[in-house]
Amino acid sequence: MSKPYVVGIDIGGTNTVFGIVDARGNVIASNSIKTAKHSKIEDYVNELSAELMRLIEANDAVGKIHGIGIGAPNANYFSGQIIDAANLPWRGVIPFADMVSAKFGIPVTITNDANAAAIGEMTYGAARGLKDFIMITLGTGVGSGIVVNGQLVYGHDGFAGELGHVIVKRTNGRACGCGRTGCLETYCSATGVARTAREFLEIRKEPSLLRNLQIEDITSKDVYDAAMAGDKIANEIFEYTGKILGEAIADFINFSSPEAIVLFGGLARAGELLTRPIREAMEKNTLFCYKGKTRLLLSELKESDAAVLGASALGWEAK
Repeated sequence: MSKPYVVGIDIGGTNTVFGIVDARGNVIASNSIKTAKHSKIEDYVNELSAELMRLIEANDAVGKIHGIGIGAPNANYFSGQIIDAANLPWRGVIPFADMVSAKFGIPVTITNDANAAAIGEMTYGAARGLKDFIMITLGTGVGSGIVVNGQLVYGHDGFAGELGHVIVKRTNGRACGCGRTGCLETYCSATGVARTAREFLEIRKEPSLLRNLQIEDITSKDVYDAAMAGDKIANEIFEYTGKILGEAIADFINFSSPEAIVLFGGLARAGELLTRPIREAMEKNTLFCYKGKTRLLLSELKESDAAVLGASALGWEAK
């Protein structure tokens, strides 16, 4: 193979991770930058390109990159554009694949970040051998990749599968970055957990370890640490979050009957604190004919590698 490597780029709401990957799926080297550091997309692309070129040069990969694959919120596989992503600082229609390709003179393919993670999980992780599953990413937002009969579902316009923006609270729902209210993402993302913590602390009066923190600075990690220390309110926050997500998953099962739901992302590392209430709510609300048929799995890949590997798989397709 004349060009033995591809590059995978995962653009998250907080960090952008990128890596050089070989044909066997080994991440040769990786690095990251802060996604929201620049308010102008051109400045972001310039920094990303400069840091990626440094990585390529440091690993003797100049002239050896076959293609670049990118996973990003609201990325369209068909057009190569990122369009009004709720968790990114840039709005409008961004011809991102063309912008990156122009920097390197290398073909670029882009897809939704959760779709990229699903490809990585299907190839290297917990979804190996599965033809029907749903990947749910629990990070700054909530993303999803839906695989049916071994193929990612893109829909007619390239945007299918935004399960994070299914509305779970029709009345008095939380404002979402997408412009609507009550989206799943506002309750079951890492930022959603932090919002729940602030609401609980304002409404409830009992003591909590979380009261030792500045309320506006509380993170999902703080809630996890408090829950592991036995904090009652923190544990109830995870119960609340898991119940909402489990109820939503029951609806997802009803429309595609997947073999498994795979949870990925920082919040998924909460383990049984989150998966127990998810599983209980999922089983309670799933239609009878589907009960007991769908497994709830945690990703088997390192958080940074899953999306990078998935995105890099697109690099082999780039032409």
